[in-house]
Amino acid sequence: MEASVTPYPVIQKTVAEREGANLGNYEQAASAFDWNVARALLDGLTGGGLNIAFEAVDRHVLHGRGGKAALRWIGRDGAATTYTYEDLRQATNRFASLLASLGVRPGETVFGLMGREPQLYVAALGTLKAGAVFSPLFSAFGPEPIRTRMEIGDARVLITTERLYRRKVATWHTEIPGLRHVLLLGGDDLPEGCLSLEPALARSSPEFQTVATRPQDTALIHFTSGTTGRPKGAVHVHEAVVAHNITGRVALDLHEDDVFWCTADPGWVTGTSYGIISPLTNGCTMIVDHEEFDAERWYRILQDQAVTVWYTAPTAIRMLMKTGAEVAAKYDLSKLRFLSSVGEPLNPEAVVWSKETFGRPFHDNWWQTETGGIMIANYAAMDVKPGSMGRPLPGIEAAVVERTESGVRVIETPDEEGELALRAGWPSMMRAYLNEPERYAKCFRQGWYLTDDLVRRDADGYFWFVGRADDVIKSAGHLIGPFEVESALMEHPAVAEAGVIGIPDPIAGEVVKAFVTLNSGFEGDEVLQRELIGHARKRLGPAVAPRAIAFRANLPKTRSGKIMRRLLKARELGLSEGDISTLESDEKK
Repeated sequence: MEASVTPYPVIQKTVAEREGANLGNYEQAASAFDWNVARALLDGLTGGGLNIAFEAVDRHVLHGRGGKAALRWIGRDGAATTYTYEDLRQATNRFASLLASLGVRPGETVFGLMGREPQLYVAALGTLKAGAVFSPLFSAFGPEPIRTRMEIGDARVLITTERLYRRKVATWHTEIPGLRHVLLLGGDDLPEGCLSLEPALARSSPEFQTVATRPQDTALIHFTSGTTGRPKGAVHVHEAVVAHNITGRVALDLHEDDVFWCTADPGWVTGTSYGIISPLTNGCTMIVDHEEFDAERWYRILQDQAVTVWYTAPTAIRMLMKTGAEVAAKYDLSKLRFLSSVGEPLNPEAVVWSKETFGRPFHDNWWQTETGGIMIANYAAMDVKPGSMGRPLPGIEAAVVERTESGVRVIETPDEEGELALRAGWPSMMRAYLNEPERYAKCFRQGWYLTDDLVRRDADGYFWFVGRADDVIKSAGHLIGPFEVESALMEHPAVAEAGVIGIPDPIAGEVVKAFVTLNSGFEGDEVLQRELIGHARKRLGPAVAPRAIAFRANLPKTRSGKIMRRLLKARELGLSEGDISTLESDEKK
C-alpha cells in the first residue's frame, strides 16, 4: 500500500520554544550523544553501585533540595497534600526499614496493589531502597490476573488496601507458596495473617542505608499481556534510571522547576517510569490525582496546581475532545508549556485540536513495556507532523526492517513499510522475560530488538505508526494499517473513537470493518454508516476504506487506553478472546 500523506500541515515551533528546550538542535544532540554522559548526570553509590530510589529522592536532599515539593497528592475532595523530598526520604526509609525487619532480602519481590495512594509511591521507592524488586498491579484487576502475576513473579510481600484484599485476594493468598507478608492500608478489623501498614511504618526507623544495588540488579518487573498465553514479566534493572532521567529531560523537556502531571496509573509501566522515577530524578514537583478521569476535575487540577508539563493518553485526549473546547476555555491553563501523549498512536486530529484549544500541540511518543522508556518522540524544539511518532531519542538507533530467513534486512527507502527495530543496548531495555528465556531470545535478531510494530520512516527521518504486525489487514494485495483507517474516520465530526479489523472475504481475502463510538448529538443509523464509508473512501480510496461500519457505545480497551483490536476480531469471528486480564472498558458493558 502506498503511504498516504496527512492532510494536516506541519506545526512549526517558535524561536522561543526552540531556545528554551533542553534539546535545542536534534541533529547535533543525536550525533554527540554518549550514554556515559547521561550516567554522569546521576550521583551513583559508592563503589559503582546504582539505586533508582537514591537517585529519585535522597540525592536531592543531599544537594540541599530536601524542602522542595516532590509529590502533591490530590484527594477525592480535591484537597492537596504536599510531600517534600525530605518527607519522601523519611517515608521511603521507613518502608525499607519495615521490609528489612520482616526479613525481606534483596532480590525478593514486593507486589503493589492499590490505586493512586501516596503509600503506593512510598512502597515502590522504599522497596527499591531495600534492594528488593517492585512489581505494580492494576487495582482494577480481578482475582485471577492478580494471582497469576504473583505466582509468576514469586511474590514475597503484597501491599494493598483492606478493601481490595477482601474482594480479590483473601480466598487464595495462603496458596501462594512464597508469600510471607500481606501489608494492608486502612480497615479496623484486620484479617488474619495480615499486618496493618500504617502503625507498622510508624514503628519503623526513618533512617535507612540504601542497599548498594548494582546497575544490573533487578529493580522492577512489569507484566504485559500478549495476544495468547500467560502474561509476560519484563525484567528491568537499576541502570534503567539512566534512561528514565535523560528521556524525561529530552523527550518531555523536564526542568527542575516544572510541575509535572503524568495521569497514568502506577499499575502501568508509564505510571512507574514517568509517573514516579523520571520526574523525581529530574527534581520536579509531580502531581498525583486519586480519582479517575473527569474533564472538569482535570482542567481544575491543571489550573490550580499550575501544571507546566502534562503527560497523558490518547484515550483521555479524545474524551476531552468529546466534552468540547468550550469546557477547557473556562480554566486558566496558561502555565502549560509542554503536552505529551503515550499509550497508543495519537491521531493527527487530536494534535491539531490541542493546538487550537491549548495553544500547544500534544507531542506523541513511542515506547513499550519492553523498552522501559521513551524511544521515539516529538521534541519541544522540533516541528510536529500530526500523526507522526517523531524521531528516535539521541542514543537510540531505530530502523525499519524486514525479517528474513537469516536475520533482518534494513529498509533504507523512505516511506516503505516494515517492522520497527531498535539496536539493543540502551539502559532501560528489558533484561529478560521472567522464567521465559526462549520467548525473550525470539525478540532479537542480529543485535536488533524487534518490536512487532509496523512503521514507515519519511524522508525527514520521522517515524509513522502503521499497526501491530498481527493487526495489519491484507486485502486484495493491499496491506492496510488499521491506525490509518481509524484516523481517517476520526476526522469526521460524528466519530469519537474507532477500532478497525479485517474480516474474511472469499474474494479479497480480508475486508476492512470499523467499529466506532459517536460524539453526542449523532445517531448511529444507516444514513451515517453510508456517510462515514463515503468519507473514508474519499480520504483513503475504496481499496482501503471500510466496507462495513458498526456502532458501539464503547470499545474494548486496556487499562492503558489501547483499543483491543484482537478482541474486536475475536468477538466478530467467534474466536477465543485470549488473555483479557488488562481489559478495562468493554463494548459489552
